[in-house]
Amino acid sequence: MGVMPRDLKPENFLLVNRGEDSPLKAIDFGVSVFIEEGKVYRDIVGSAYYVAPEVLGRSYGKDIDVWSAGVILYILLSSVFA
Repeated sequence: MGVMPRDLKPENFLLVNRGEDSPLKAIDFGVSVFIEEGKVYRDIVGSAYYVAPEVLGRSYGKDIDVWSAGVILYILLSSVFA
């Protein structure tokens, strides 16, 4: 069993301190759910710039957070912010 955050975005990650080796913490699990294998989710959740297309189609599974993580990684690597 795991947790599907469903609203990954840069604002939901914080550094614990100002050190170079500071741990990164995820916050704001307000719309998260426990993953149920094989379940199809239909709620429209997430932030517009980071939401996976499947969410807008109202038929998605646990993979939607991979899309959001990819968008965040693109922003970090390209310095292009929404």
